[in-house]
Amino acid sequence: MQKFEKRNVFLQEAQYIWSFAMKTVVLAEKPSVGRELARVLGCSSVSKTHIEGKDYIVTWAMGHLVEPADPDEYDEKWKKWDMQYLPMLPDTIKLKVIKRTSFQFNVIKSILKRPDVDNLIIATDAGREGELVARWIIKLCGYHGKLRRLWISSQTDAAIKEGFRNLKDGSVYDNLFHAAECRSEADWVIGLNVTRALSCKYDAKLSAGRVQTPTLGLIINRENEIKHFKPEAFWTVEALFDGFKAQWIGKNGLPRLKNKDMALGVVEKCSGKQAVIQNIDIEEKSELPPLAYDLTSLQGDANRILNFSAKHTLQVLQGLYERHKIVTYPRTDSKHITTDIVPTLKSRLKAIENTKFGPSVKWIISKDINPGKRFVDNSKVSDHHAIIPTEEVVNVLKLSSEERALWELIAKRFITVLYPANKYRRITVTLDVAGEKFIARGTESVELGWKAVTGDIPKTDDDNESDQSINLKNLQVGGFIHPKKISFVQGMTKPPARYTEGTLLHAMENAGKFIDDKVLKASIERGGLGTPATRADIIEKLFANYYIEKNGKELFPTSQGFELISVVPEQLKSPELTAEWELRFERIAKGLEKSNTFIKDIKNNAVSLIADIKSSSIEFKPFNESDTACPMCGKMLLTAQGKKGEKLLICRSRQCGYEQKEERDYSLKRNKSKQEKIVDSKLMYKYTDTNAKSTFTLGDLMNIKNEKNK
Repeated sequence: MQKFEKRNVFLQEAQYIWSFAMKTVVLAEKPSVGRELARVLGCSSVSKTHIEGKDYIVTWAMGHLVEPADPDEYDEKWKKWDMQYLPMLPDTIKLKVIKRTSFQFNVIKSILKRPDVDNLIIATDAGREGELVARWIIKLCGYHGKLRRLWISSQTDAAIKEGFRNLKDGSVYDNLFHAAECRSEADWVIGLNVTRALSCKYDAKLSAGRVQTPTLGLIINRENEIKHFKPEAFWTVEALFDGFKAQWIGKNGLPRLKNKDMALGVVEKCSGKQAVIQNIDIEEKSELPPLAYDLTSLQGDANRILNFSAKHTLQVLQGLYERHKIVTYPRTDSKHITTDIVPTLKSRLKAIENTKFGPSVKWIISKDINPGKRFVDNSKVSDHHAIIPTEEVVNVLKLSSEERALWELIAKRFITVLYPANKYRRITVTLDVAGEKFIARGTESVELGWKAVTGDIPKTDDDNESDQSINLKNLQVGGFIHPKKISFVQGMTKPPARYTEGTLLHAMENAGKFIDDKVLKASIERGGLGTPATRADIIEKLFANYYIEKNGKELFPTSQGFELISVVPEQLKSPELTAEWELRFERIAKGLEKSNTFIKDIKNNAVSLIADIKSSSIEFKPFNESDTACPMCGKMLLTAQGKKGEKLLICRSRQCGYEQKEERDYSLKRNKSKQEKIVDSKLMYKYTDTNAKSTFTLGDLMNIKNEKNK
């Protein structure tokens, strides 16, 4: 009996020791984030794939490690691009490990199977796509243990510690994962089927999708507006007084006249006449500061002010977030903060006090910091709050010039939103000259407020620009003043401006204005076309496919872009498809709709789209053919331009794929087509000895043959 009791005690002690030794795996999205988490958690045993400590094993995903399988991995016949095999509609989406990072996946899998691991914390980016990254890895690894979620918006030590103190059960985010998986599967079903159908029907390298195609549509619609715009001349009449100008206003309340004779008539009627001051209106105005940055608005300003592309802005921003840890999470769609951030505002300000913004920071800190309900709004923050500085002390000397420039935009905007309103007086003087009405408008500053901070930032369209300063000392109602000169000016109506990357991002974010349906408009207004994190890649893809070109900052659609829009099914040209999807993703994320219902509808939609493409009688005829025939397939090459402005010649045929720069330096500046590679393989087989290394190039092998013939 005593032996039995001793054995039980031993087992209990062993079980206690074993449970004490059990470890928790923390799965981050990127190595840089993983290293920071490991440092804060006290992990010190470092390897290339993970960092281990007493209680935690921190590893990382290196971005996506798992992706949807290619079509041929479902059915061998789908390996061939052939219209007869479309649409491709697998029962369920298969997953596969990405080959180039498979070693990291295998490490994570082996860690999760260790006997001393009984807990997993998802620490990938806190959002829909971050959830997908982690869940797919977990799914392929076959892990079924305890699951929790870390949800943080910055990489500072304080934020990480706070996040680990407030871990959520993984099940809380199950529906978020289902919504993300639905998005991925739907893009696979629609994107791959439509792209293949268009490419096969027209034997052209065509690419279409529910985000990139309507984005291209925005650019083309704007180009058509410009193309069909007919400028019209108009005339305005201006009276110059001592210290200010006044503009003639017609009985319709508008300042423009349709012809020169009418303008000349007003000038002749009023010249040499006294002006009677009929009214002086002084209105006290208050202009609130702009809200903090979300990713899209930051990319827009960085493009306009710093000439950064959208993608480059995100790359620099990622470094400020991950490496320097001086800004919060970048991929956010919110310009607001939550109530729990308010107590940290003072420490965030102190962290940037030793920079050029020191005087402004000290002014804010000297007062009671009151960010107001306009900036602090929990209801307008979904996954992450606005991009603002962290509590990490900033050393600008450690930043590159680009990092410093971008960080200064963020810091300045953060300070601005905490400043009071810009107060001024709007002065309107109404005058009568020989029975004609003239109005002078001006402003008088009362308190600069936030404008004192942003004085050196170029004005935006939303800024309240001062017309002129009007000295009221010598002006009184009923008084007379004499115009120094009255003249007319001719102007021309202007077409809408072409998109830049910055304004295109804004249009993508606000795609709801292109939709009439109120429900769909409301759904897409919460997200727009794409996500803040993917919009830059969408624009890059349009460049890569030669659908758009850039001249200065302006974006132009190419011939291929115009032709693609002409052959794509109507449904894919409009933001409405994305609006419909986003509405349903939101419902899935909230548990209000089943994911299988959505996917069933998507597959039915794919069947309909493929049928439309097959039956279409529209031809694909790009109008930018060169006078050069493709040396591989004989079709006329198309002229194109790379993003850096380089001129290219490309073959439109999907099966060929020939491409070269116009300089035609064959040794350095051209890409081999599929047919060339096949020819190379045949020549290599013909001229290669059986023991030749497979890593030799064709040139190497031809040199060997020449040596043998000498």
